[in-house]
Amino acid sequence: MTTTQPLSALPAIDETHDTALQSWVMSANGHPQFPIQNLPMGVFDAGEGARVGVAIGNEVLDLAATLECGLLSSLDTTTEAALHSDTLNAWMALSAAQRGLLRAALSDLLQAGTESGRQACSIGRQLLHPQDACRMLLPATVGDYSDFYAGIHHATNAGKFFRPDNPLLPNYKHVPIAYHGRSSSIRPSGTVLKRPSGQIRRDTPNGPVPEYGPSERLDYELELAIWVGAGNALGEQIPVAEASAHIAGFGLFNDWSARDLQAWEYQPLGPFTGKNFMSTVSPWVITQEALAPFRGPVMARGEGDPAPLPYLTNAHDQKCGGLVIQLEVLLSTAKMREQGLAPHRLSIGDSSYLWWTPAQMLTQQTVGGCNARPGDLLGSGTISTPTQGGFGALLEITEGGKRAVELASGESRTFLLDGDEIILRGWCEREGHARIGLGECRGCVQD
Repeated sequence: MTTTQPLSALPAIDETHDTALQSWVMSANGHPQFPIQNLPMGVFDAGEGARVGVAIGNEVLDLAATLECGLLSSLDTTTEAALHSDTLNAWMALSAAQRGLLRAALSDLLQAGTESGRQACSIGRQLLHPQDACRMLLPATVGDYSDFYAGIHHATNAGKFFRPDNPLLPNYKHVPIAYHGRSSSIRPSGTVLKRPSGQIRRDTPNGPVPEYGPSERLDYELELAIWVGAGNALGEQIPVAEASAHIAGFGLFNDWSARDLQAWEYQPLGPFTGKNFMSTVSPWVITQEALAPFRGPVMARGEGDPAPLPYLTNAHDQKCGGLVIQLEVLLSTAKMREQGLAPHRLSIGDSSYLWWTPAQMLTQQTVGGCNARPGDLLGSGTISTPTQGGFGALLEITEGGKRAVELASGESRTFLLDGDEIILRGWCEREGHARIGLGECRGCVQD
């Protein structure tokens, strides 16, 4: 197997993760999402068009403006060009080493007390935009999108509804399963979801008959977005030992699903119109480097479970390739908002229940020689814990629509109605390290 550029293993914990670091951007100090130890990348519009920025506390650091003021002068010309872009594709194409150098430079620039920090602080208002005054855009132009099925508890629970006698197919524990979705309908957080229509199965005395109409079983799916960095040439593979260096970062991902459309159409080729109408991704890309303190082992396999084939096996990836991210899903209905009620928590769990690591997913994507490109997106698959409080979709929570969720407004839900808003949240916490967040991924349903 060959690669197109020098690559490294997973990023190490370094001085940029030091909990003692303080920023001259005061709102960053103790911020639950975007302290100086995070530094996620995104694309924002503050009224002058799309620009690349970094979240720091309640502010966005304008990177093009920072360069134009003569700061970040240690960066190479390729990195500078990426920061002058209107998408993150060029930043994602940088090597892992270049991304690491950029993070170090940004950390130094945003620290209180450093020479570059003092310079930046003196012109801070030229460099910063309040987050609440910015419109966040899609982080990258998504060339291709594949959705994996790595959440084994969701795969088991959902499989029971579609295949009661055989919920997990024989290949599941051997190979990372995915389907190719529509990159054209991926949208940033906050985009309104129009309820999809399609063919719905109706059972009659003479057998099933399809009927056209709007989905009556609209659902969300709690996933992680995996943003591909430097790609590979057609015909090459990305070895699992090197795959993490080809991943630029992570976000939250809602793979909206119309369960009634899906149930009628999914055989024999898998999801189609039941999933292609829209997916929502969070605007901030949490970098591989930021997540270094929040790594862990891949989900343990039980006695009798097959070991991954050698091309999917790397000792370091098995030990440190998993992610420890806390995940929460909230529901806010139109009536709840009218009554001033807080959103209802549907579930809380974490990302440790993925059967495959992100590196294994990317390796499987390319094993046959498929070329991945900067800005490609991989969905992790729906993430569910083993118990009801951590299920990642209404399909599981309501047992296929049989058990309604009761809300403080007096309403109940089995699937989503018009006016319902789903909010995904994610954050990382570990003793001895600063808490960092993934932000939010929101979407509201309309007819």
